[in-house]
Amino acid sequence: MSSVTRRQFFIEGGKAVVGASALAAFLAACGEAPAGSSATQDITLKYWTLGYQPGGANATGKLTDAAIAAYTKKHAHTNVKITGYTGDNAGFTKVTQAVSGGSSLDLFRFPADNLPLLVKQNLVQPIDDYLTADDKADLYPNLLDAIKFNGKTYAWPLWVPPVGMYLNLDLFKERGVPVPDDNWTYEQFVEIAQKLTFTRANGQKVYGFTGAIDPDLVNTWPIIMGDGGVPISTDNKKYMFDSPEAISGLQKLADLALKYKVTPPDFGTQSPDDIGTGFSQHKNYAMYCAPSGDSGGYASLGMNFTVKPMPIGKLGKHLTTGGIGLIAVAKSSDTNKLKATMDLARYLTGSEVAKDVPKYYLAPGARKSITVTDPINKFTPFVEYTYLMPLIASWSQVRTLIHTHIQNAVLGKEKPEQAFKAPADEINSILADNQ
Repeated sequence: MSSVTRRQFFIEGGKAVVGASALAAFLAACGEAPAGSSATQDITLKYWTLGYQPGGANATGKLTDAAIAAYTKKHAHTNVKITGYTGDNAGFTKVTQAVSGGSSLDLFRFPADNLPLLVKQNLVQPIDDYLTADDKADLYPNLLDAIKFNGKTYAWPLWVPPVGMYLNLDLFKERGVPVPDDNWTYEQFVEIAQKLTFTRANGQKVYGFTGAIDPDLVNTWPIIMGDGGVPISTDNKKYMFDSPEAISGLQKLADLALKYKVTPPDFGTQSPDDIGTGFSQHKNYAMYCAPSGDSGGYASLGMNFTVKPMPIGKLGKHLTTGGIGLIAVAKSSDTNKLKATMDLARYLTGSEVAKDVPKYYLAPGARKSITVTDPINKFTPFVEYTYLMPLIASWSQVRTLIHTHIQNAVLGKEKPEQAFKAPADEINSILADNQ
């Protein structure tokens, strides 16, 4: 996720204090190579990346190919072999096995949720020795802190896809509803959603709001957390969604379906793909919440949409949820290869690649120096107040338990208080075992 830099040497105004060959020899003796320098011998690095399809078969494939081509053009002795994998359990298992094998890959783009287990198994390389002062000043501090384990940083932050509220502006225009400002409250959001819930003359029903509720997603969690609730304590030892603030937030989410009736009948069980189609093509969802990744597709369709921050709850300030995209480096005893791998990882998560490959970043970058293009830039202001999901090995298990009860509350099967108190003992037991 963000860039990786090894120690950089700055030579003022062309005054070479040490000749190039002497400098190289000195650095070699110290176990270092000049940042960005090419190896004197050919080296092949194996890069695994989520969702990549070769030959430009998809957007990730095109952008990754372009980034690697730009890098290898500048580093004549470095070859990079790219492997794609799927974003499901089978794909993650394949990557984990490859990392465990020790020779199948050198660096990989990986969901943050899966990083703690690899750290625990001592399969990934800390990057602290390769972080420069410039890196530390450029990277958002909260992102570096989020990927520290026992005081060490174990991946390069690439980007943060925060959740925002997508608005279909054609539907706003059709109903004569003004677009809200960025500081809209939950109550204002409900009022707007009610105005945008209607039936057309041809019988087509339009709903003011929807959102995906799924064990792998936290798209609707900003509404739950908007009153001040958090899922677990900051030390990752105690379940906290049974607090009055979290229960109040879950009540607000459930009310959208059960009290205000601004959501479709299958709210709580919809797939993200169905929601996206309904929002953009069928135009029967006026608003929905999701991360930044959806926005590029709508822009390419020429859709009339915008993105707003999530509505403000009792917390009284903006809050959203999200995760971190990472590039991790596999553990290696080959010092030279490790340096080359870190250099590539730094490039793939930095501002240089953004200049070389327009629209490379599919989410706001993890560095302040990275400028993303429209419509991704609509999400950039959200990064500084994004609640990042806990990076603990058991988080997927905890999140799945929480999801079941959120879904029950939205479907009217459990009252919000019951829903969030029910899993407390089991989750606290899991968190205790995680220590």
